[in-house]
Amino acid sequence: MVATLALAITATTATAASAEPSTSELTKKIDKASDQLEDIVESYNKLNISLKKTKADEKQLAASLAPAKAALAAAGTQMDSIVKSAYMTGHVGAMNVVLEGSDNLMDRMSILEQISRSRGRDIAAYRATTENYAERQAALKATQDKQAAELKELNARKKKIEADLKKLYAMRTAAYGKATETSSKYTGSIPSIAGSAGKAVTFAYNALGVMYDYGADGPDGYDCSGLTSAAWRAAGKSLPHNAAAQYSATTRISRSDLKPGDLVFYRSLGHVGLYVGGGQIIDASRAGQPVKKRTIDIMPPYGYGRVN
Repeated sequence: MVATLALAITATTATAASAEPSTSELTKKIDKASDQLEDIVESYNKLNISLKKTKADEKQLAASLAPAKAALAAAGTQMDSIVKSAYMTGHVGAMNVVLEGSDNLMDRMSILEQISRSRGRDIAAYRATTENYAERQAALKATQDKQAAELKELNARKKKIEADLKKLYAMRTAAYGKATETSSKYTGSIPSIAGSAGKAVTFAYNALGVMYDYGADGPDGYDCSGLTSAAWRAAGKSLPHNAAAQYSATTRISRSDLKPGDLVFYRSLGHVGLYVGGGQIIDASRAGQPVKKRTIDIMPPYGYGRVN
């Protein structure tokens, strides 16, 4: 996908140099490149979610390592005591318990059996504690390695996005004379909708005019899933910052069941907007453009979701 976007932008640059494409032709190329770029942005958001989980896992494992280490030290001390005792007494020491202990032979045998069971439990506990500590150490190392790989990939995608954005803005400048559209804060009326959905819709209206910013969830910029997650966060609900993950986190509904606050998904989960009623959505569409209110049919919807 990244290679395809690079080829599309490179081809556009070459065409512009040789044939001076019309504004409409450039607009089509910009739209196509923007869609491809948004797919990369959503993959970036998905990886960022994974990285956050990996960091949380690392923190939890690191916290559990200290008590596991303390338990291992205590078990080791107990094992040292058992080893020293066995070294000092050996088999003869065990027989002495039988021969020189209680006058009752059955009592002496019972004492010996209890000692044996106790040591067996100590040895088993030591083995389990050792294995637990080793497993936690290995899990922590694997988590740290995963985090390092994710960070490396995240930085690579970020550099690619920013390089492609520069080319995309150059295309917009060639087509429209400026890199970004003019934006202004929304001052119109906001529909009164009850409940948490109303809070999400109100938030979206207040975000109208804020410029697109990849990987952002406000307040100074949004990408598509960043806007929907921020809107519902304002309503007290948590949504992941990724369109596909939001699709999985919501309940499937039909178009006829749509209510303000529901999510509308597009382009095989490459884009998402917030339904605000009247056949309209509010979405953060693409680089160079502000958050807008548009028809739900900006493109064929992929599906619809209701926040639980």
